[in-house]
Amino acid sequence: MDLNHLHLHVHDRERSRRFYEAWFGFREHARHDELLFIRNGEGFDLALMPDPHPVALPEWFHFGFRLESAAAVRELYHRMQAEGVLLRRPLLDDPDLVSFRAEDPDGYAVEVYWE
Repeated sequence: MDLNHLHLHVHDRERSRRFYEAWFGFREHARHDELLFIRNGEGFDLALMPDPHPVALPEWFHFGFRLESAAAVRELYHRMQAEGVLLRRPLLDDPDLVSFRAEDPDGYAVEVYWE
């Protein structure tokens, strides 16, 4: 059994859609009233619901994307850094774990990693 979707409340649904499309390969999949589902190539859905006051999550809370190689993590880190994406945690580059955390437009912490 696989985990296959995450529901996020966002200030601006289209801004969030563009972020996840640009950085993580999501594409629009379906709309149900105000709820927008975007899906990546692995079949994982993000459900984006507009909300003028999303609830702040604990500082430790995050979700992540595992990439296919350490080099892919490094490359995405440098691209995001060059584009001015807020990086919450710098690149950790160890032999068995390469990771960083970025912040999406609504302040959600997104970890990118390979292990």
